[in-house]
Amino acid sequence: MGTIDLKSGERLDDLQRNGYRIIQDPEKFCFGMDAVLLTGFATVPDGGSMLDLGTGTGIIPILMAAKTKADRIVGLEIQKESSEMAGRSVILNDLQNRVEIIHGDIKEAGDLFEAASFDVVTCNPPYMIGGHGLKNPDGPKAIARHEILCDLEDVVKAAARCLKPGGKFYMVHRPFRLSEIIVLMHDYRVEPKRMRLVHPFADKEPNMVLIEGVRGGKSRMTVEAPLVVYESQGKYTQEIYEIYGYK
Repeated sequence: MGTIDLKSGERLDDLQRNGYRIIQDPEKFCFGMDAVLLTGFATVPDGGSMLDLGTGTGIIPILMAAKTKADRIVGLEIQKESSEMAGRSVILNDLQNRVEIIHGDIKEAGDLFEAASFDVVTCNPPYMIGGHGLKNPDGPKAIARHEILCDLEDVVKAAARCLKPGGKFYMVHRPFRLSEIIVLMHDYRVEPKRMRLVHPFADKEPNMVLIEGVRGGKSRMTVEAPLVVYESQGKYTQEIYEIYGYK
């Protein structure tokens, strides 16, 4: 593994995969369970290519490098500090030959990358509509959680532009936006093909949705069995432990 100097406020977290670690700053933004669950839902063909839109700390590219045999994984991030931090995590884990972090805007993905050039596109986008009333709408946490610099349509449009025909788009979002998600994916010809709802407990309503679309796919979607996070208070289900890499 490489070595790297940490900046003030930064810490190193163990990802429980291949000895990989990630640099994070709790005052700015740390990855959540949603990003990890997306890496358990998404697949990349051996030797394939993947683009992660709004990569933040680089958690999805680094975990997908551990879980797949993809040759090329690119993370796109608009916030300069976050993209720089993600780039240092790539170096820390000696992944420069497979993972690249690019500082740029999702809305310009169609210009930054050749059309139809990726086998897979992933995204853990901002869930909340707009940033009105936020005390600090320019802050990293607000930008990560609210549609301030991009919205859902920007994400789906970028995925459609960058995916190869038959390529797969994977996203984690909130169930309250599900109808909008399905309509936009259909409109941009990234046909929803697979969906899984995530429940905090078996008897609670879902608070996340994992969805897969295929560029140019035919209309037919499979709804998978629910993914339940907690078996009891403070104890994950076995499937969650497996997704995180705990045995």
